[in-house]
Amino acid sequence: MTANPATPLLDKVAIPSDLRKLEPGQLRQLADELRSEMISAVGQTGGHLGSGLGVVELTVAIHYVFNTPDDRLVWDVGHQAYPHKILTGRRDRIRTLRQGGGLSGFTKRSESEYDPFGAAHSSTSISAALGFATANRLSGKPGRGIAVIGDGAMSAGMAYEAMNNARSAGNRLVVILNDNDMSIAPPVGGLSSYLARLVSSQQFLHMRDFARKISRRLPEPLHKAARKTDEYARGLAMGGTLFEELGFYYVGPIDGHNMDQLVPILENVRDAPEGPCLVHVVTQKGKGYGPAEQSADKYHGVQKFDVVTGEQAKSAGGPPSYTNVFAGQLIKEARADTRVCAITAAMPSGTGVDKFANEFPDRSFDVGIAEQHAVTFAAGLAAQGMRPFCAIYSTFLQRAFDQVVHDVAIQNLPVRFAIDRAGLVGADGATHAGSFDVTYLSTLPNFVVMAAADEAELVHMVHTAAHYDGGPIAFRYPRGSGTGLELPENPERLAIGKGRIVREGSKIALLSLGTRLGEAIKAADQLDAKGLSTTVADLRFAKPLDEELIRRLMTSHEVVVTIEEGSIGGLGAHVLTMASDEGLTDAGLKIRTMRLPDLFQDQDKPEKQYDAAGLNSPQIIETVLKALRHNSAGVREARA
Repeated sequence: MTANPATPLLDKVAIPSDLRKLEPGQLRQLADELRSEMISAVGQTGGHLGSGLGVVELTVAIHYVFNTPDDRLVWDVGHQAYPHKILTGRRDRIRTLRQGGGLSGFTKRSESEYDPFGAAHSSTSISAALGFATANRLSGKPGRGIAVIGDGAMSAGMAYEAMNNARSAGNRLVVILNDNDMSIAPPVGGLSSYLARLVSSQQFLHMRDFARKISRRLPEPLHKAARKTDEYARGLAMGGTLFEELGFYYVGPIDGHNMDQLVPILENVRDAPEGPCLVHVVTQKGKGYGPAEQSADKYHGVQKFDVVTGEQAKSAGGPPSYTNVFAGQLIKEARADTRVCAITAAMPSGTGVDKFANEFPDRSFDVGIAEQHAVTFAAGLAAQGMRPFCAIYSTFLQRAFDQVVHDVAIQNLPVRFAIDRAGLVGADGATHAGSFDVTYLSTLPNFVVMAAADEAELVHMVHTAAHYDGGPIAFRYPRGSGTGLELPENPERLAIGKGRIVREGSKIALLSLGTRLGEAIKAADQLDAKGLSTTVADLRFAKPLDEELIRRLMTSHEVVVTIEEGSIGGLGAHVLTMASDEGLTDAGLKIRTMRLPDLFQDQDKPEKQYDAAGLNSPQIIETVLKALRHNSAGVREARA
């Protein structure tokens, strides 16, 4: 690691109004210093690196040209906004990124007035910016809505839904397409940059506006032909015909690292009578930092690293990640059954589907950032006899809930949902926490919902799902490494809706779902030491419940506690409903539910998050003891 870089010009810029006092010729130096500062900061904290490095010049140019925060700047996803944070009054906290009590790794409204819209999922920026632009137009305020969206995020239907609705915003809406990966445009060269600057210039736009006024006086067929001629001529020269058809004035492609191009073109767009406008900017992930330029995927998200060598801090090793365990077992299932296939929505490495694709490229499908399409596509595959595994993060599956209900559950199609990142996720915070999947899936008829307590259980659940054709089935598992258990060579096909007793007691029953099982066992050890004989059950299934097991435990124990790493409405709610329906609480049984709190938890280390959520062994013990005290008090009152 090295000392913080010298940044004499950046030191003068606390907020964008300071930046706008600089001369255009100073912006190149400022961008270089900003890039060095970001590399230094992320080297100390870890986080997203490559994408932020790619938009350094663009960030400087936007804040230099537009009047932020009155012009509302929305970053799609927000993981590339570290340079933006440095320039908007948060430089003194930039080395707290993604840490407990520190800056978020994404944009966040509560952090700064320069973050008008929080984001950590993709493809929301155009809709939000359109909302800002329209609100300003309706209220008579001068500000614009500016959306910076990546070419990957443009694969989601929501972006096009917003663009189709954008005409009403007029020139108050500016969309900047940051093309850094998919190469959706021809290579940027001098001619295309010259054309982009020309067609965004005041002289061209005024001349074009004059020609339009003349053409409107022509008979309708001639007027329509003139309009099409203008669009097609610019489309042939520069591309962008699709955006023109959606009502946007297209400018680009331009070099997103060339200040001499960026600033004047953005100034032209700012002052244009046209609207809305889409500026196509081509950038390079990891720009300006050799290791990140050479390996964009490896340096997309990083651990702490040495700035000089680029070497990232290595983990201490240990058990395989749950994601890799899932991928390994899915590959085994696919070897045995040609109907098994895998679907991911732009997260092949995050879900392990990339490993599956290496062996089965024809049975692996990355549909882009399109979770809704992924689910219905899987439904079509299932309806035609395939055995699709739809591997999506819990928090991303929320975006496809209607498709889960309408296209999968109602039709009772055997789509297998592999739900990664279940529970709390540490540094990514609330936007990526898998808090709600048990609740929203367990409400649906026909669904089977499982939660793995450890990596061995995950292997059993992948195998079970692969052989289950009775309808939709889901299994959830957390981010991070397993517990160190040996993986079963011959996985078990679990009986649907049946849990297991991990240890037998007589007074307290702890009913666990998911990876809090280890904490439940720790709590049971200490409760036994206090003379409180404790049963621990791994229910395995949130739906259907193992009613026989639950009924037996409720009728033979004094206190029953459910424990889950999900929101209210999940396992605990279903157990309480069952107990209520059957009158199991009439004999004085005490039931307590332990779950995630009714709030969005900020980023921190996972163990601290679970402690704050009250789902570690000390809180389990406290819950049991309170229930016992309450029960004893009730007995004393009854005797009195």
